[in-house]
Amino acid sequence: MAEKRDYYEVLGVSKNASADEIKRAYRKMAKKYHPDVNKEPGAEEKFKEVQEAYDVLSDDNKKAAYDRYGHAAFDQTGGFGGGAGGFGGFGGFEDVDLGDIFGSFFGGGGSRQRKSGPMRGEDRFVQLEIDFMDAIKGKKTEIKINYDEQCSHCHGTGAKTPNDYQTCSRCGGTGTIRTQQRSPFGTFVNQTTCPDCHGTGKVVKEKCPHCHGNGYVNKNITVELNIPAGINTHQQLRVQGKGHRGTNGGPNGDLYVEIYVRPHQHFQRDGKNIYISIPISAVDATLGCDVDVPTVYGDVTLKVPEGTQPGTTLRLKGKGVKDLRSDNYGDQYVKIDVKIPTKLSREEKELYHKLKKATKKESIFDQFKKGFRR
Repeated sequence: MAEKRDYYEVLGVSKNASADEIKRAYRKMAKKYHPDVNKEPGAEEKFKEVQEAYDVLSDDNKKAAYDRYGHAAFDQTGGFGGGAGGFGGFGGFEDVDLGDIFGSFFGGGGSRQRKSGPMRGEDRFVQLEIDFMDAIKGKKTEIKINYDEQCSHCHGTGAKTPNDYQTCSRCGGTGTIRTQQRSPFGTFVNQTTCPDCHGTGKVVKEKCPHCHGNGYVNKNITVELNIPAGINTHQQLRVQGKGHRGTNGGPNGDLYVEIYVRPHQHFQRDGKNIYISIPISAVDATLGCDVDVPTVYGDVTLKVPEGTQPGTTLRLKGKGVKDLRSDNYGDQYVKIDVKIPTKLSREEKELYHKLKKATKKESIFDQFKKGFRR
């Protein structure tokens, strides 16, 4: 008879391993070598070895005896007769997650039942591009989508008449088939979706001629959208019940419309604020002036103060974007772009020369250079 391996070595843990570490190691090894999962030669013997090691190391009394006397603690003359705690019955096997071990063997989750009741349909996502001004002011619009609508003749059952929608005789209306399988390790219950009714518990004797037994009719529909003032790119609108169809009488999912706002030629947006640049002449910047500035709500008169410098930004309060959740508005910021003339008439040149003579003899640049000589 082959010599038994050290139980700690079998589970791949140290002698100082905690109870949780021993349990995790056992579960890992049990999944690896279970005969119903691992068909390699010797897998069953390794599984028994793993089970025997865990049966001892998971019991405080047996573990203490093993740590002191080794395998001799469990021979026929030892105080723990009958092997390692009656190993023949696989005591301790209940600690393994059967759903994990037999997931593939039993079709995904041991005895877990596939839901056969009403299930909500998945949500649907589409994109919509809108004009800049429509995003600012809001708008009612329409989109067309392809939609599975419940058949109005069979009301979603897929049957020609109510009498043609019957309880499945194969599963008795449960939607599942239960079978038992005996093995050396006990009897396992295998529960799978009924192939006749596909988990619904109902079968159609004669199909509805209008939807061909599908329970729904595919069609193009028009959905009305109310685009709120202030919406921005990547924000979404939700239309309830216009997503993918539910199953087994479940509700439809929702439709989500993601908004993309086309950029404007002149306006730029940052959150609730609007930005624009306007050109004015050097004379208007020097003397000051009133200009009619375009805003998203129409022209507004802006007073440009005397001596305004190029790049100066002036604010029009409350002329920005409306907040989606309140009646507050952002502002519009106007950047002053002072245009220097590149071509002058003879008269304009004479006026500029007169202006130059009327100013100080020392130019602005000469005053600037003085700062470097100090």
